[in-house]
Amino acid sequence: QVQLVESGGGLVQAGDSLRLSCAASGRTFSSYAMAWFRQAPGKERDFVAGITRSGAATDYANSVKGRFTISRDNARNTVYLQMNSLKPEDTAVYYCAAESSLMIPLKSGTYDYWGQGTQVTVSS
Repeated sequence: QVQLVESGGGLVQAGDSLRLSCAASGRTFSSYAMAWFRQAPGKERDFVAGITRSGAATDYANSVKGRFTISRDNARNTVYLQMNSLKPEDTAVYYCAAESSLMIPLKSGTYDYWGQGTQVTVSS
């Protein structure tokens, strides 16, 4: 079992940067593909970025390509989401998720473990 705790959210202005962190419990962190999803009020939870177990491969939603970077530190059981050039449409609750998959699942229903979420608000 994996417990996930996100941090790093906040209120920023358009064009600013934020780095989200997701700390995982347990000794099998490297056995999980990790991903970030986000959910705005009244909308579905959407895939933002994902990374394979080793960190060798990543995937991004088209809306964040070139602005967001996902990374992981398996020694620290932590996955990060560096968000640059933030836009008001990036405003959402951001969730960290884990799945014991060799690939990077894109559907939220595939993931077994979720954090509690961290709010990101981007003002114009």
